[in-house]
This record gives sequence, C-alpha cells and structure tokens, in this order.
Amino acid sequence: MSQRAEAGSLTVLPVPGLPEISPGADLAGLIGEAAMAGPGLADGDILVITSKIVSKAEDRVVSMERDAAIRAETVRVVARRGATTISQTRHGLVMAAAGVDESNTRPGTVVLLPVDPDGSAEALRKDLSERTGRRVGVIITDTMGRPWRSGQTDTAIGVAGVAPLRDHRGQADTFGKVLEVTVAAVADEIAGAADLIKQKTTGIPVAIVRGLSELVTGTAGPGAAALIRPAEDDMFRLGAGDVLAARRTVRDFSAAPVSAAAVRRAIAAAVTAPAPHHSLPWRFAVLESEQARTRLLDDMLAAWQADLTADGFTPEQIARRVRRGEPLRRAPLIIVPCLVADAAHEYPDPRRNAAERTMFVVSMGAAVQNLLVALAVEGLGSCWVSSTLFCRDVVAAALGLPPDWEPMGAIGVGHPAAAAGERPAREPDDFTVRI
Repeated sequence: MSQRAEAGSLTVLPVPGLPEISPGADLAGLIGEAAMAGPGLADGDILVITSKIVSKAEDRVVSMERDAAIRAETVRVVARRGATTISQTRHGLVMAAAGVDESNTRPGTVVLLPVDPDGSAEALRKDLSERTGRRVGVIITDTMGRPWRSGQTDTAIGVAGVAPLRDHRGQADTFGKVLEVTVAAVADEIAGAADLIKQKTTGIPVAIVRGLSELVTGTAGPGAAALIRPAEDDMFRLGAGDVLAARRTVRDFSAAPVSAAAVRRAIAAAVTAPAPHHSLPWRFAVLESEQARTRLLDDMLAAWQADLTADGFTPEQIARRVRRGEPLRRAPLIIVPCLVADAAHEYPDPRRNAAERTMFVVSMGAAVQNLLVALAVEGLGSCWVSSTLFCRDVVAAALGLPPDWEPMGAIGVGHPAAAAGERPAREPDDFTVRI
C-alpha cells in the first residue's frame, strides 16, 4: 500500500493485529510492529490511539465499583440526571462518569483514564519515532457527548507532535471578510475521523491518519491541554450542580460597571419565586446612580448612629458596628428588594394573621435567593445586608418608595475584586431530622 497521500487528500487506515493489552505491555512496540506490518508508517502520519489500551498498559484497571471510581476521579460534579453524572476530571475534562469505563474489561473492574494523557502521548511519540525512524504525531482519544448535540464522538484527550488547534483569526474568508474568532480544534476533528475506522466493536483501537503532515510538529507541543477552555473564558461553566454553590457573599468589588441587562435578567429570575394566593409581592428598587446610593447610605448611617447612641453604646462601639455597612459603600450598584403584601388575608385570629405575614416574607426570601443566584450566573458578586429592615421609614423617604413597599434588606452588586475563598464544608445531616 502506498505510504503517501495525494495532495489535498486525507486517508484513514486501520491498524489491525494488536493483541489484548495487559499492564506493563510495550505499547509503542506493539503498535509500531502492527503498523509496519499493516498499512505502514510514513513521515507526517498521525497515530490515533484509543485511550483504553493506553490505560490498560499503564495499569489503570482497578477492582472497584463504578460509582466509587467515578467519585474518586471527579473534582467537580457538573450535572446529574438519573444514573448519569457529568463530571470534571483532574485533567480538566468534562465528560460523563469522569471517563470511568466498565466495557471491555473483566467483571468487577473498571478502566480509568491515563494519569497524564499528554505525557502518555509524548512517550509513545518519541518511542515510535525512534523505533520506526518516522516523524509521527500521536493523539490519544476518548468518547465524549456534546451538550447541544445527540450522540457521542471521539475527542483528543492526549496529543503529542501535532498542533491541536489551527488558528484562522486574521485570515480572510472567500468573500474577503477577516475572521475574528475561528480557531479549529483539529485534534478533535482528527479523533472523530479516525473513529469512523476504529469504531467501538471492531477490535481496532488504533488508526493512522495520513495527509496532514503540515500539522505534525516533530516536538511534543502544547498537547490536548490547549483544547481545554480556561474557566474564566467558559460561558457555560456552571452546570446544574454548580449554580447554587456559585452564589457567594462578596464584600469587595472592582470598579467595573454592572450591566443593566444582566441585572434585568437576574430580576426576571427573582420573580419566578413562589408566592401566596397567586400574588406577585416582590418589588426591586435598583439604585444605579451614585447620588441615590450615597443619599440612601448616608441617611441610613445617621439613623443607625442615632439608634445606637440612644441605646447607650459608646462612640467606639458605634464605629465598630456601622462598619458592617461598608460593603454597600463599595458596591457600584445597590438593589433594595421590597415586599408588597397587599394580597394578604385578614383574620380575626392574630395567630393566623402572623402566619399569613410569614408566608409573604418566605416568598420574599425565595425571590432574594433567586436574585442572588442569578447574579452569580451572570458573573456578578453580591452581598445581602439586612440594615434596611431596621429603618424602613428612612429608606422609603430616601428613595421615594410607595407607602406599601417594605424594604427587606439591601443587596450590593458588582464584579468581585478577588476570587472567593474555599467554602467550609457543611454536612447535610447536621441540619436534618428524619422522622
């Protein structure tokens, strides 16, 4: 068979004849022998290798229950639905079951991903190049689903000797328009093409892709790590399992402006909260101007100081307490959530009236939590401060609120000045009574 592809063509060739791979196997030797005996190897060829045989050679087959293995390999649960868990692995990969596989392995065992797929790819590339005298690239693949597409496809999890990305930015398309965002994930494209030959049931875990020698670099290169989008650039990083935990109390904000559209979307989420009697008891005063924020906080500070003085606190004690309101001073935007309980029923029994009032307060709390979580999803930090509850008349006067709007705290909103620290672990059983 010819070892050269025609210009502009692409050939994918199976590498048959590989035995069952066991721990410690000379994988480069076995692949090299099978390739030379079958389709042959040419300079510029790319060997595409299923990760499972790499894992088996590296003794990544463990006797463990699948669920326990998934937990051990997971650093972040992105989403769960039924028996399916989408996890982020220590490699940074987001995939079903953290890449743990129980197919094509003896009962009672599971196969884990290689510890360092890029390192494994580089070791195979160097070994194969030395043994065969060919300049080759290596791509190690695993199967992944896609969030917006049905079905799975092979993708590159380890790359060596191949440029994983092809950057078209700055180039002109056929109409002369300069491309601004197009970066092709060629390593994934190669992995998908090779999977058409390897498939899942043919017993052929290796294929050769020929015709892309311009992508073969002769050095290790950046590896598949270059394909993993940094967290700060990932618009879809928050999975279902991340959303609530993303809400953190932020007390220091940067000077970056807050998007009015983002706040509007967050308020739209807030007003999906449950409410009694099919009512809509939530209102939100959004203080966009510095003048409005300063007037509110100055008036509240004066009222707070007067109350503390009347209670007999010393100036030093008062100074310590009023510092609790400083996060609102640093926030570039303040939202004052307000309760309008005009739909509350009146009863002759005071206890029922108290319960009625509590229903509306709980609904307001649900709306505030929705708002805080939605702001976090928008990439905004927030802090809920209770101080407006203690001086509702002052707040209403400072903001010109309608008389039936009851301020229920204040929320400072902005871009966090620093990353949040680790959240202390909380054991659900400490807060639970089972009856």
